[in-house]
Amino acid sequence: MTTLDTIGEIGLIDRIRKETPSPVQPGTIRGIGDDAAVFALSDSEFGLLSTDMLLEGIHFDLTYMPLRHLGFKAVAVNVSDIAAMNGLPTQITVSLGLSSRFTVEAVDELYAGIRAACDAYKIDLVGGDTASSRSGLVISVSVLGQVPKDRITYRNTAQPNDVICVTGDLGAAYLGLQLLEREKQEYLANPDMQPALSEERAYLIQRQLRPDGRTDIIHELRDLAIVPTAMIDISDGLASELLHLCSQSGTGAVIFDENIPLDDQTYLAAEEFKISPITAALNGGEDYELLFTVKPQEFEKLKNHSRITAVGYMTNTPDRVVLATKAGQQTQIKAQGWNR
Repeated sequence: MTTLDTIGEIGLIDRIRKETPSPVQPGTIRGIGDDAAVFALSDSEFGLLSTDMLLEGIHFDLTYMPLRHLGFKAVAVNVSDIAAMNGLPTQITVSLGLSSRFTVEAVDELYAGIRAACDAYKIDLVGGDTASSRSGLVISVSVLGQVPKDRITYRNTAQPNDVICVTGDLGAAYLGLQLLEREKQEYLANPDMQPALSEERAYLIQRQLRPDGRTDIIHELRDLAIVPTAMIDISDGLASELLHLCSQSGTGAVIFDENIPLDDQTYLAAEEFKISPITAALNGGEDYELLFTVKPQEFEKLKNHSRITAVGYMTNTPDRVVLATKAGQQTQIKAQGWNR
């Protein structure tokens, strides 16, 4: 028998995809293998559907995760998948597995965060399910979205010489997690302690506890009449997501370490934990920024954008996905992101 840890999450998904029959519904455009499934709504509009499950003890720790933030995050990570298809979210359903230790007030607090996210992203909460759980809190969110047919963006359509872009900054969520985990261990050793999280670390904590889906960038790309050639959201680290784009598009890539966007707080926290900030950006995960490619002529419209950074370019050598240093050294990129 083959154990799951020998193939990992990505291998398992690929195995399921290969064994899944071809669509029988004429409206199904794209199934397993991208950030969201795609189906026809009309001659000019596609619908999008994505689902994510968050498990207590695997994806979140209620020792330091406020329920209101958790509710917001559960929605935001699904919104990010819709944004990665160049679409905008419209409706969600929320299903919960609840153990007997949760009070009505606790569930109210969780839904306060869910409603805040719905307000922020202009989404309707239209249903869901609840069930008993013996293993802690389980949250499953499904999100519907829409995208004009001529703006749909997949993972497998990048081309050599396309410019590789990322939104925002990377690595902050991983360093935020390190800070929270350290505080937890100190609390367990001394329950009378007071948290020692300074104000200058607030950005890192926020990036871990309450990330944002980048629908703002989707609106801006539409305003600029830019359709990315390929796109994916950065949930498992820049390295893993770049390898997804390259393997599915049949391309290689070169990215430059000096171009990877890092916040000052990420640098300082990485130094404190003796972690390379570049490693945090490549492999940390949970940034929920967008990684996308555009034609060089299209990048001219973005080159002065304050929240979009060009980090490299696609090549025609699929076996080489490399990180280049200022000194000219090149290192083959390997995915070491979260496998959960």
